[in-house]
Amino acid sequence: GEGLHQAVEAKEGVKIQQESQTFASITFQNYFRQYKKLSGMTGTADTEAGEFLSTYKLEVVVVPPNRTPQRQDLPDLIFLEMEGKFAAIVEDIRETQQRKQPVLVGTASIEMSELLSRFLTKEKIQHSVLNAKQHEKEASIIANAGLPGSVTIATNMAGRGTDIVLGGNLESELDALGEQTEEQIAAVKKAWQERHDFVLSVGGLKVIGSERHESRRIDNQLRGRSGRQGDVGTTRFYLSLDDDLMRRFASEKVKSMMKRLGMKDDEAIEHKMVTRSIERAQKQVERMHQDERANLLKFDDISNEQRKVVYEQRNELMESEDVTETIDDLRDGVVNQITDMYVPQGSLDEQWDIPGLEKAILEEFGAELPIQEWLDTDKDLYEEKLREKLVAELKLKYQEKMAAVNPQTLHHFEKEVLLRTIDKQWREHLSEMDYLRRGIHLRGYAQKDPFQEYRRESGLMFNAFLDSVMSETVKVLSLVQIEGAQDVADYEEKYDQNRPQQLEANHPASAGIADA
Repeated sequence: GEGLHQAVEAKEGVKIQQESQTFASITFQNYFRQYKKLSGMTGTADTEAGEFLSTYKLEVVVVPPNRTPQRQDLPDLIFLEMEGKFAAIVEDIRETQQRKQPVLVGTASIEMSELLSRFLTKEKIQHSVLNAKQHEKEASIIANAGLPGSVTIATNMAGRGTDIVLGGNLESELDALGEQTEEQIAAVKKAWQERHDFVLSVGGLKVIGSERHESRRIDNQLRGRSGRQGDVGTTRFYLSLDDDLMRRFASEKVKSMMKRLGMKDDEAIEHKMVTRSIERAQKQVERMHQDERANLLKFDDISNEQRKVVYEQRNELMESEDVTETIDDLRDGVVNQITDMYVPQGSLDEQWDIPGLEKAILEEFGAELPIQEWLDTDKDLYEEKLREKLVAELKLKYQEKMAAVNPQTLHHFEKEVLLRTIDKQWREHLSEMDYLRRGIHLRGYAQKDPFQEYRRESGLMFNAFLDSVMSETVKVLSLVQIEGAQDVADYEEKYDQNRPQQLEANHPASAGIADA
C-alpha cells in the first residue's frame, strides 16, 4: 500500500506496475477476536500484560521456571560516543573469548551487526554473523553458538525459538555422523559432555546487547538466550548517548553536561539508577506504541462492524441455491429509491416529475413504461399504488425475458451477478475508507473529534455501498439481453462443466472437530 511496492520495483530496476487494490483488510486484533477461544505462551508477555487484558480480555499468568535461574544481569554501561561503546564491546569479546567462554552479541539492525563484524574482523577475532541475510545458515550458526570460545553476532529477531546448547548441539553432531557404532556415538557424547561442563565452568553463555530496543520485551528475549534451564550465564547492555533511544530521551544537554563533568569518550557510567531510567524511557515508548495500536483498533472496530455484515450476507448468498427472493427485494428497493426522487412521498400530483420517472426507469431497467398514460386512465392511481404497479410490471418483464432460461441456470446467473457486484463494490468501499482514514485526523484542526467524524462518515459511506450493490445488481440483471436459445444452451453447458463438486470431510469425533 501507499506506493511501497512501486518504490521497491523502482529500486530494483524492474517494471513499475499499478498499485494493486485491496480485496479485504483486518487488523491482527480483530483477526484474533474471530476465534472463540484465545490463548498463547511466550516468555516475554508480562511486560505487555495490560494490553492483553484491554484488547483480548486475557490475563497473563507467569509460570515459575523449571529450575532456579542462575543468570547474572549486569547493569548497563553507558558511553558518550558510539566509537567508545564499540571499542568496549570488542574488548569485552576479546577477553571473554580468551577464556573460551561463548559470546552472543545482539544488535538492533542488520547494519549494526555488519558494522560490529567489521570491527571484530579488523581485530582478527573469529566470529559468525546471523541476520536476515544468512537465514539459510541460521540453524547451523545457532547450533554452534554454545561452543567454547565461539562468538556469534545476531540481530534481535534472528535465531529466536532455537535453543543455544552449551558445548554445542549434540543432536546435530549425531545427525552429521550418520550410521555409527555405539562406541563412536558414546565417544561423541563424552566429548560433548566435557565441552558442556567446561563452558559451565567458565560462566556459561555471555550475552552482550549493543543497544537497547524500544521494547523491553525484545531486550528480555535477548537476555533469555542465556541461563536456560538453570544454567549459569551473564548479560550486559552497552549503550551510548548516540543510540536512537538515548537520543530521544537523553538530549544533547545531557551529553554536554557529561563532557563538562570531565567524562571521556572511553569512560562508562555504570549505575542501577541509570538502568532504571532507561527502562522508564522504554515504558514511555511502549505506552506510545500501545496508544497507537489502541487508536488503530478503535477505528478498525467500526470497519469490523461493516465487515461482519457484508461477510455474513455474502456467506448466506453462497449457501443459497435460489436468490430470486433477494433479487425481488433489491428490485423493490431500487424502484422505491427512483420513485422517491421523482414522486416525493406525501407530495401533490402537481409536484410529480413523470417524464423524469419514465426516463429513469428506462435507464435503470431498460423498460419503456407508459406511466403518464396509467395516471391519465386511472384517477385512483395514487403514490403507493403507483409504486406497487411499477414493481409488478418490472417483475413481469424480467420473468418474461428470463423464461427461455433453465431455472437452475437462472438462479446460478443471478447469484453470480450479485456476488460479483458485492465483491466489486466492497473493494471500492475499502479503498474509499482507506482514503478517509488517512485524512480524517485533519478534522482535529477544525475542533472536531476525528473518531466521531470517521464514525459518521463511514456510516454514510456504508449506506452508499449498500445502495450501489442494490442498484448495480438490478441494473445488470434488467439490461442483460438473451439473444437466442443457442446462447442459453452454451451458457448452461459451460455452467455444468464448471459446477463445483460438493465436498464432504468427515473428521473423527476424538479430534474434537465437528463434521464439515
